[in-house]
Amino acid sequence: MSRRDVPLTGVERFFEPDEVIVSKTDLKGRITYANRVFQRVAGYSEAELMGAPHSIVRHPDMPRCVFKLLWDTLEAKQEIFAYVVNRARNGDHYWVFAHVTPSFDASGRVIGYHSSRRVPERSALDKVVPLYRTLLDIENSHADRKQGMEAGFATVVGLLTEKGIGYDEFVFSL
Repeated sequence: MSRRDVPLTGVERFFEPDEVIVSKTDLKGRITYANRVFQRVAGYSEAELMGAPHSIVRHPDMPRCVFKLLWDTLEAKQEIFAYVVNRARNGDHYWVFAHVTPSFDASGRVIGYHSSRRVPERSALDKVVPLYRTLLDIENSHADRKQGMEAGFATVVGLLTEKGIGYDEFVFSL
């Protein structure tokens, strides 16, 4: 059974406020480092995570347009903060407040990515969950997955334009 075939349990996992989930990936998003907190919360061994695509923990309720924003930001050599819901190996889920940055070599070339994830503020999730549900509905209303993702992305950009703020400012205002 593939990880995508594992049914969602609806059970939320938690980690401690003083813990940080840390991972590093190569340029293709394959995991090159996963700390013990990541292994424990996601339910995977280090051996299972090494070389696996980071999407191994992708939850189907996570809007693809948020990942587009994340990758567009990283490709511009910028850091990004985002609320993310992940899926554990057994189908449980866990929320994180992620800080993702490009990793550079001595000459300034991006050689991978580093992500530190902390316990999210529950009050922020009260706003994020309905927003993500709306974005997912927009994405799923299109027969073409790419068009759906682009429509969700346009919604996010429109929201930011309407508020007159950038994405990081929006995330920290929640």
